[in-house]
Amino acid sequence: MKVGVFDSGIGGLTVVKAITEVLKGAEIFYIADTKFAPYGEKSKEQILKHSFNIANYLVKTHNIDALVVACNTATSAAIKELREEFPNLIVVGTEPGIKPAISLSKNGKIGILATPATLKGEKYQLLVDKLSNASSNITLYEQACPGLVQQIENGDIEGEKTFEMLKNWLKPMSEKGVDTIVLGCTHYPLVGNVIKKIMGENTNLIETGYAIANRLKDLSKNCGHFNDGVLKVNVYFTSDINETMISKILNSWNNGGKIVVRNINE
Repeated sequence: MKVGVFDSGIGGLTVVKAITEVLKGAEIFYIADTKFAPYGEKSKEQILKHSFNIANYLVKTHNIDALVVACNTATSAAIKELREEFPNLIVVGTEPGIKPAISLSKNGKIGILATPATLKGEKYQLLVDKLSNASSNITLYEQACPGLVQQIENGDIEGEKTFEMLKNWLKPMSEKGVDTIVLGCTHYPLVGNVIKKIMGENTNLIETGYAIANRLKDLSKNCGHFNDGVLKVNVYFTSDINETMISKILNSWNNGGKIVVRNINE
């Protein structure tokens, strides 16, 4: 089984890591679209164009069987159109984990950290309306985080600027007693330790990598995939990438498979 995965940068590797721990006997082709990062501050039309370009590349060059949109912003902007354009592919998207956050929160006060485009997207708004109507005792505190993806892409995970950005965004949530925070961007788990330093170690952080991985595994079974054997991961980037940061991420993995990193033009 061949699986294509993409995000605007290194953030989607948090999803790929989860997939490597769940899926076996497959080959993953990850595209870090660093040339056009970040998606979260681009228009729907721009995001749709990049999503289609990457999907077409993965289908034509690597003959993928499944496509994982490892980006909340791209999912909101393009998932419907991708499913219509590629009806023969398994297509799995990403959305903020508000539902598991509701189940885990003890006081119903939930923070949402996301890109501006995700918070403005129709898919997110529909999700919030649906879950809010079903849970009347829930209060959501939304916070757009412009510039945070760039900080992470630059490898500035625990630097003073990143800390101050997060501190300013999280202070109102802390004052309101938020006990659970939804990480509404696949980059944000990479600053999870910083968020806990600010909010407290007992704060629940919700990411969706494993939910996506398990969904992919279930759908692959329906298509006859035998979940056994060695996993191979190919990581491609479309422009410059922080090599120190990507090495740190990949070295933290323990999937027992083979990982290859290269520029997409090589």
